[in-house]
Amino acid sequence: MKKLLSVGLMALALTACSDDEVGDVSLGVFTTNDIKLNAMVDPIVTGVTCHVASVEADLSFSDPSDSSIACRQTGEITAAMIAQIDKSDSGEVVFKKSKSIFFKNMKIRRIFDADSQTLMYLSYSTKETSGSFKHSLSTVPLWGTSAYQAAPKTN
Repeated sequence: MKKLLSVGLMALALTACSDDEVGDVSLGVFTTNDIKLNAMVDPIVTGVTCHVASVEADLSFSDPSDSSIACRQTGEITAAMIAQIDKSDSGEVVFKKSKSIFFKNMKIRRIFDADSQTLMYLSYSTKETSGSFKHSLSTVPLWGTSAYQAAPKTN
């Protein structure tokens, strides 16, 4: 049991160390909860950066599931990048972060809306909390980029 606890504490310590952390806001003197702000560049569509805010509890085995996401175009988005992404209805997971030693994760999934030429980034928890799966959505339109594909004109 001691070994399991020490492995769990070590895993928790490692998840708190992040090279993509850009901000850390304390929620007060009498709490161990902080709001961590992370910046993540899409690994395929490298012209998109997502900023995620989530609560992390330093002395807990499980962080709260709430998170917020904002994604913006921060560089060039090309047609070649869009050609490489998963265009299925469920898209693909582009980021994943452990929120608990009990198999809870926060994932960010990229989904392409071909009709509106928009990339959607969905942040969600993989474990139900308080009767709900927590999620947040941000979109990045391709309008104004070299990747934008105008709808064919009908006569």
